[in-house]
Amino acid sequence: MTFQPESDMTQEDVQQRVDEAIAENEVVLFMKGNRLMPQCGYSQRALELVSKYREEFETVDVLPALDQFRVALNEHSGWETTPQTYVNGEFVGGSDILAELDERGELGATLSGN
Repeated sequence: MTFQPESDMTQEDVQQRVDEAIAENEVVLFMKGNRLMPQCGYSQRALELVSKYREEFETVDVLPALDQFRVALNEHSGWETTPQTYVNGEFVGGSDILAELDERGELGATLSGN
């Protein structure tokens, strides 16, 4: 499933996309940009860390409706910043937390939902 949000999306549209992405995907990464062209260093770092352990996961580009995505993601995680990673509907964290889990040897298990 690929999301192509448009800049005229309402807050309700974005909230529904976020809710569906989290509910319907084992692993989802909300990031600035996409897999081929991450648009910030933190998003690129998170993408690389998730890709290290997972071939299949969903990415959602938040840039087309950044303010709306910030509000919608805050509803789930209490954080407005991106990137944000969710596994089995649970918020894991951003690039720093992913890196910390990787350093402790826990990221692979976390991303497999264990």
